Amino acid sequence: MTDTIRVTLPDGAVLEMERGSTVAAVADKISPSLRKKAIAAEVEGTLVDLDHELDGDECVRILTASDPQALQILRHSTAHVMAQAVKRLFPEVKLAIGPAIEDGFYYDFDLEHPLSDKDLRSIQSEMDKIAKQRLPFQRKQIARHEALENMEAVGEVYKTEILNETEGDTFSFYTQGEFTDMCRGPHLPCTGDLKAYRLLNVAGAYWRGDSNRKMLQRIYGTTFFKKQDLQEHLALLEEAKKRDHRKIGKELDLFSFHPEAPASPFFHPKGTLVYNLLVGYVRELYERFGFQEVITPQILSVDLWHRSGHYENYQENMFFTSIDDRDFAVKPMNCPGHVLIYKTQVRSYRDLPIRFADFGRLHRYELSGVTAGLTRVRTFSQDDAHIFCTPEQIEAEVRSQIRMFLETYRVFGFDRTKIYLSTRPEKSIGSDEIWELSERALTQVLTESDNEFEIDPGAGVFYGPKIDFKVQDAMKREWQLGTIQLDFSMPSRFELNYVSAEGARQPPVMIHRAMLGSIERFLGVFIEHCAGAFPLWMAPLQFRVINVTDSQGDYCKQVLATLKKGGWRGDADLRNEKIGYKIRQATLEKIPYMLIIGDRELAETNISVRDRLEGDRGSMSLDRFVTLMAEQVRARS
Repeated sequence: MTDTIRVTLPDGAVLEMERGSTVAAVADKISPSLRKKAIAAEVEGTLVDLDHELDGDECVRILTASDPQALQILRHSTAHVMAQAVKRLFPEVKLAIGPAIEDGFYYDFDLEHPLSDKDLRSIQSEMDKIAKQRLPFQRKQIARHEALENMEAVGEVYKTEILNETEGDTFSFYTQGEFTDMCRGPHLPCTGDLKAYRLLNVAGAYWRGDSNRKMLQRIYGTTFFKKQDLQEHLALLEEAKKRDHRKIGKELDLFSFHPEAPASPFFHPKGTLVYNLLVGYVRELYERFGFQEVITPQILSVDLWHRSGHYENYQENMFFTSIDDRDFAVKPMNCPGHVLIYKTQVRSYRDLPIRFADFGRLHRYELSGVTAGLTRVRTFSQDDAHIFCTPEQIEAEVRSQIRMFLETYRVFGFDRTKIYLSTRPEKSIGSDEIWELSERALTQVLTESDNEFEIDPGAGVFYGPKIDFKVQDAMKREWQLGTIQLDFSMPSRFELNYVSAEGARQPPVMIHRAMLGSIERFLGVFIEHCAGAFPLWMAPLQFRVINVTDSQGDYCKQVLATLKKGGWRGDADLRNEKIGYKIRQATLEKIPYMLIIGDRELAETNISVRDRLEGDRGSMSLDRFVTLMAEQVRARS
């Protein structure tokens, strides 16, 4: 064995290094300035610490703060520092887990003392001290028996449980100062690299997400390499609080929640109007894209859910009941009902594709700890549909749905959409051949389209792979909305078939698709995206007539009656209040147009139009205003 190794860099350059050299030494040899900026490295596709020693010829990429993966390393390192601070302040605490997440990090603690905002400030202050100490993150591999002895000796019951459930002869632990935690890593070189972080809030979290296990305290935080990035993120969080759909829903009298029906929304008249307008929009698309709407029962025999595969793969999320000594389930999905409709008659290849759409109400059990306003509920309706087609029709059908989805997201102002191909999950039904065929078909459609996509390994549904659509809202948050799922399994399980051109019976391909996801969840996302300022075509009230003095009251009523007769939605504020107060009130209610009527408008039989966004639009005739609104509604702008 030679004493030198060859290190290949991303640009193809090769460095001669001594065996056992660290990746930090590689960075230093490339450039001393790179060494100062380096925070970790990627060796043969695996992320490692800077003090990782190289034992052979390997490909090495040095990571700096500008690398996308670097932020996750920073956040995970900050979670460790937070845990160290908590341990210093509360020595009796038991540590659970502390991963990096999309916008920051969290750590779960078993602590009898209920953490308050004051405690968070104390913890952050202690983190500042740890950062100033510039403690190095030091990695050590420890044998299983020694690791178990160490964790049991200090009473770390959660770490002990993880060790007992994880395969392996050795485990990596990281130490900074007096604090040691089990972790795969990698981490920053030292705690002094933490420059901009903030602890946000405390929430309850069941250990392992199991409501039968102990409730722990979860501290959420966020961190960035630059203080400016942190401040911008905190500003977005403040804006997000203002846009919280639960807050806006209450202010605009759209919906409410009640303990008599946990995690189940009650839509008020205005909210119901918005809901139905959204459904109406989808129905227009169904007309254009050739869907037929059906209605299916709410409760179906458990035997059906066994046959569909839902019982074995989804029963923990289903509601069950017993009727006439038979077991039934409240439907969590529409697909088995559509399958039964398909089977009511003999289908020919000439009949395909058949596209069934269904707005039927669905029920799924969600843990109370994860329900959140409209975005995670137990009862909802989907813009759900299923396409039965031949294998040759898959490409055209999927292309058509992609076109529909992207058009719709643009209508609602979601200008950034990411597409993901989600492959076979760990828990699934169907043969390897069926899964390979399904994944290959979707890959081909996406590859041949003009839309970029990413692979999301293992994120498919239990019966087939899928294409997921994620949009970015005004707060730069990603939301998964649409999904197109290919299913070769369910047609076989239900013995579906069609008569081919050759007269043979063949199973159709089933495509599950939902463009908005659930109507409820989409409304929650959209309310926050537009801050409750619905576009004119969706606004519960499209206008409000406002008088300056009592003398214009009769004319205001006449204007209101004329507009309402024309099918427009509005009301009048004829209270004996100052005009400024009434305008502010209409603005708070986010009404698109205010029609101000004073003596001049009365004399000219016109209206003065005030736009929610642009302010004063000047005086105009009622006919001209109707034309203005009609153009906006037609364009859905």
